[in-house]
Amino acid sequence: MTKQRKLLGRLGEEIAAKHLEKDGYEIVNRNYRSQLGEIDIIALDRDGIIVFVEVRSRSGDQYGLAQESVNGKKQYKLRQLAWQYLKMTSKTGCQCRFDVIAILFSSNNTVKRLEHIENAF
Repeated sequence: MTKQRKLLGRLGEEIAAKHLEKDGYEIVNRNYRSQLGEIDIIALDRDGIIVFVEVRSRSGDQYGLAQESVNGKKQYKLRQLAWQYLKMTSKTGCQCRFDVIAILFSSNNTVKRLEHIENAF
């Protein structure tokens, strides 16, 4: 992954976290990592539901929409990571869901479009 793509990804995660907080979510964890991979954001929504958020950032849509890149393989991996997190935190009985935040940046790295897809999969 190029340095530019990493920077764009980090910027997208920062913007997504601010968007969630503005909408009343409480950020519980950012960049949760294990041997299986990483969950970008773990938050509690206004109803106390644990939300696992995958953030996808793009600088253009020539390769499709950002949210389209959260394919079946990625969803499976996120489910495994979420289950591991829930077991580790003793919250296996809690309600949870998976959201996707897709951000399209313009050429000067300003947000052109932000789409928050609740219960994405």
